[in-house]
Amino acid sequence: MKKKKEEAKETTISFDEAMPGLHEGRYILRLFITGTTAKSVLALTNLKKICEEYLEGGYELEVIDLYQNPGLARDEQIIAAPTLIKKLPLPFRRIIGDMSDIEKVLMGLEIKQLQIRPEND
Repeated sequence: MKKKKEEAKETTISFDEAMPGLHEGRYILRLFITGTTAKSVLALTNLKKICEEYLEGGYELEVIDLYQNPGLARDEQIIAAPTLIKKLPLPFRRIIGDMSDIEKVLMGLEIKQLQIRPEND
């Protein structure tokens, strides 16, 4: 029994050491929505605009409809939708809402280069 625990621990350590470089420079995002409600559609639209402008293709976005996958709400501890989860790069972050507050989303994603353009451009 101890041998299996040690093997599992070694495997976990190896995995943890490999993880940081696995998606280096890429954002792994999951957006949890509830069907095609107005807020869900707005959140997806806003998030795609933000990602294309500030991450320039350096991201993976998975959209999960909680109506189709209700068990994932429990697994990911989702209490409101839409909710964006930043899996990578660490640290893990959650952003709740329609993603219309660009500054809030950029801060939540920890995008260092805040290139917010003036509205009169």
